[in-house]
Amino acid sequence: MSGSTLILIAVAGIFLLLFLVMRTKLHAFVSLLLVSLLVGVAAGMPLGDVIASIQNGMGGTLGFVAVVVGLGAMFGKMLEVSGGAERLAQTLVNKFGEDKAQWALALTGFIVAVPVFFDVGFIILVPIVYGLAKKTGRSLLYYGIPLLAGLAVTHSFIPPTPGPIAVANLIGAELGWVILFGVIAGIPATILAGPVFAKYIAKKIHVTIPDYMEFEEIDTSKELPSFKMIVSLISIPLVLILANTLSAVLLEEGNGIRTFFTFMGHPFVALTLATLLTFIFLGTRRGYTRDEVQEIATKALEPAGIIILVTGAGGVFKQVLIDSGVGDVLGEMMAGSALPAIVLAFLIAAVVRVAQGSATVSMVTAAGLITPLLELQNITGAALGLIVISIASGATVLSHVNDSGFWLVNRYFGLDVKDTLKSWTVMETIIGLTGFAVVFLISLFII
Repeated sequence: MSGSTLILIAVAGIFLLLFLVMRTKLHAFVSLLLVSLLVGVAAGMPLGDVIASIQNGMGGTLGFVAVVVGLGAMFGKMLEVSGGAERLAQTLVNKFGEDKAQWALALTGFIVAVPVFFDVGFIILVPIVYGLAKKTGRSLLYYGIPLLAGLAVTHSFIPPTPGPIAVANLIGAELGWVILFGVIAGIPATILAGPVFAKYIAKKIHVTIPDYMEFEEIDTSKELPSFKMIVSLISIPLVLILANTLSAVLLEEGNGIRTFFTFMGHPFVALTLATLLTFIFLGTRRGYTRDEVQEIATKALEPAGIIILVTGAGGVFKQVLIDSGVGDVLGEMMAGSALPAIVLAFLIAAVVRVAQGSATVSMVTAAGLITPLLELQNITGAALGLIVISIASGATVLSHVNDSGFWLVNRYFGLDVKDTLKSWTVMETIIGLTGFAVVFLISLFII
């Protein structure tokens, strides 16, 4: 089959995927599987090989992603239930002072979103935004945008959140590099999209607590876990994973310290340790029975299961592209482009994001399409970490009416569609463009 025919099949597959998700509202998991099947058959693969590709793609992806996302979800749920997120916010707002509460909320969001899903973190912490806005008379956006920016940046850029975990696994990037570059790109993105943009937009759009929201002042007298404990628990997996990556760069193979950190810093070990510690220090030590801790952990896997399956289907799509030969042709076509891989990764993710709304679907689709090019150009090591953040940045820009996050903010801040576009959509775009600009500059020295 000619290369041009295979390219047409790939393009038709992507358009079909967008049609199924957007128009027919077919679930992303089923849509990705169906498109993978059809692309494999259309590309002339033997039917038995199509099934084998689906099995290999799903198994290869979920062998890593299911463990990491599952453990991360339990870890985050324990932090949520125990009041750990509230403790972080209260302590930081008190330390920064009311006049710098924007910075405290941005930092809170940045830390909280490491273990806690974006929407959950926002819902837990939005009463603090309400309280500050009511007290000072400022627009909700003055405090809300910095919190949203911190949550959104970490949710998109820093493992063990599902998006970067999925992309890192699909393109073969080490999580240590992803965390390092995610933090480096995430800090300026949070500052520009958070406190800096919030000061501007709050002057343009003044919003107060919506009448339909039942606002209760947060009870600051109730006993919450200590600030140091929460920061320590969140830091454990990040530090161990980073130590693993850095020891591989700085120490020779066979070195005892490197061997130790290779084991302890593997995401499976680091997250298992962190999750067990949260069960103890935020669970049984704080009065929860073992049955209650088990129930909390089980409940955490419900939203995680959807993300895990969609990511697995993204792995299937990637595997079918590779096994059918479509991937090789795509890779050669992209290699012939004047644009570097990091720019193509960003653009592909951005186009899919704008078209169908889901950041997760756009991330896994972009990762599947860009993988053959990365293999063709032999892009490895730290450079793959930059590609992950580039894809995450593309999957963040221009959130609009087809994104659930858009409507979450719209409802909780009582905005109309126009003002949600002016505030939330612009904030997300600043995050994506800033993140991409940072990793692109770094790539000039690495790739």
